[in-house]
Amino acid sequence: MKTKLTELLNIKYPILQGAMAWISEARLAAAVSNAGGAGIIGTGGRELSWVKEQIGLAKTLTDKPFGVNVVLMDDDKEEKIDLICNEKVSFVTLGAGNPVPYIEKFKNAGIKVIPVVPNTKLAKRVEDNGADALIIEGMEAGGHIGKLTTLSLMTQVIPEINIPVIAAGGFADGRGLAAALVMGASGIQAGTRFYASKECAAHIDAKNAIVAAGDMGTEITGYLSNHSIRSLKNKATDKYIELEKANAPAEELSKLRAGKARSAPVEGDVEWGLIQAGQSLSVITSIKSCEEIINDFIREAEEALSRVPGTKK
Repeated sequence: MKTKLTELLNIKYPILQGAMAWISEARLAAAVSNAGGAGIIGTGGRELSWVKEQIGLAKTLTDKPFGVNVVLMDDDKEEKIDLICNEKVSFVTLGAGNPVPYIEKFKNAGIKVIPVVPNTKLAKRVEDNGADALIIEGMEAGGHIGKLTTLSLMTQVIPEINIPVIAAGGFADGRGLAAALVMGASGIQAGTRFYASKECAAHIDAKNAIVAAGDMGTEITGYLSNHSIRSLKNKATDKYIELEKANAPAEELSKLRAGKARSAPVEGDVEWGLIQAGQSLSVITSIKSCEEIINDFIREAEEALSRVPGTKK
């Protein structure tokens, strides 16, 4: 399955694995890359030594392209960027900040740059400043979310952009991949589906919670304060929303969230930790290997495209 994205990154299938905090480590990224997609190591909140260790480990586990995500609000982002440039990984994804000041530095190091953008204006800006591709992420995604849906982003951004556009937010099976390709995207990024994979290092209780969740299984916390995070419904999200509606002080709300992104995937606290997951949950019915997941994506996408008149595999 060839697209502008597969040609850009020299990968077999147009599927990126999302960079999930405390989840997207070297073994998961390498497994996705070995299966024909492109894995990504998530560095958000991690120590610089951990990032270096994980890049080195990924290089021993795969000879295929993989990427690294940089959260531009991290205090040590400059050190992480220097490290990534020295390690010369295949590509980077950049989010939670302004990527423009860093594009040239990565490109000078021979690293392809793929920023995450929330709207058409910023998509045009990163394209004009040399980005190799970009990711549009709808509010169906897990974790920190914006205001627009994936469909509305694809509808409005893709016609305005010439570089490859990767759609993210709510992609969990091959029908979604087919839909994105029909809309003009060059590929998709999926996170939650790979959270529930055998190679993912997350706690088994967190993975099982994703498998057990239904189509109404997520909740958005922080929406009223414009700091929205989508997670599985549990005691933590219920309490947060209760406090939010009662106009609790920001300090009290922040305290309830503190460390919770780590406690669910690392410690298995599925009641008071945050299992950051996207909305498309009911199709995730088992924990599979990354190879099985990607093969399912491609088979289902080809089947879906074959049912659209005038298209071919």
